[in-house]
Amino acid sequence: MARPIKETPILFGEDARRFEERMKQVRRETPEEREQRLADYALFLKMLDLGERTKKKSV
Repeated sequence: MARPIKETPILFGEDARRFEERMKQVRRETPEEREQRLADYALFLKMLDLGERTKKKSV
C-alpha cells in the first residue's frame, strides 16, 4: 500500500527570497551534458518499453 504524500513545506522570509532568486537563474548546459542527458533519457525509455513488454508476456 502506498504511503500518504506529506504536505509541501511553505517558505517564508530569507529562505523564500533565496529560493525565488535561484529559480530565476538560467542554468546552462554544455553540449556534452546535453548529449549525456538525452542518451540517459533514451536508455530510460528503452528500459520502460522492455518492462512493459515483459509485463504483457507474463500476464
